[in-house]
Amino acid sequence: MLPSSRDRILASLDPDALVLDVGGWAKPLQRADWVIDLMPYETRGLYGDSGPDPENERFDASRWIQRDICDREPWPFEDDQFDFVVCSHTLEDVRDPVWVCSELSRVARAGYIEVPSRLEEQSMGVHAPGWVGWSHHHWLIDVGEDEIQVVFKSHAIHADERFHFPAWFGAALTPEERVQTLWWEGEVRCREAVFTDAEGLDSYLSSFVERYRHLCDDRVPPSVRTGGVRRLAARARSALTSRAR
Repeated sequence: MLPSSRDRILASLDPDALVLDVGGWAKPLQRADWVIDLMPYETRGLYGDSGPDPENERFDASRWIQRDICDREPWPFEDDQFDFVVCSHTLEDVRDPVWVCSELSRVARAGYIEVPSRLEEQSMGVHAPGWVGWSHHHWLIDVGEDEIQVVFKSHAIHADERFHFPAWFGAALTPEERVQTLWWEGEVRCREAVFTDAEGLDSYLSSFVERYRHLCDDRVPPSVRTGGVRRLAARARSALTSRAR
């Protein structure tokens, strides 16, 4: 979670506000009164704690619900039980983000969602060389003003340079550019966009890269610019040699 978002959450909540963290196992929000996650309480905190005081968790083992949040069974909470719910870097991991968003809306009156941006998810080398974005993420996500759209992350994204940014671009993204955030009240709507033909998917992937190509062009490192000039020169020499033959 962005530190600025965490600080805003902590500053805005009343001391008696009831807070739920959905999918917070790897880095639970210490301000949360309840956590629901697939993983057990005892193994929490793979990436540390999301809060100013590691010893000040408001939840405990009795308020850690271990379960599959996509099992299509209502979560064990009442309607509007929570004043605020946090779901940070979870929707992209789960098999049914549409269901998760419907339950977020049911159990809480307001909340915060954070997911990877498509700038990051469509950059080569984010997770490892040769991979686009994060290898374990299922979805490309577009966060609008009042709706979240998810698209299955097809393996086609790795195969065509039109569908992704180069590795050096991903490395140059700021923390804010790496994520999308949504502060919502009342309801968070989520839908899946399905492409039934290659042309539609190709356009969805390539049009995003083209839309932000200017950011890519503005951040070409000197080493890449020099290498690009050298490659163009080599191609020109090769073409001239071929013609001479």
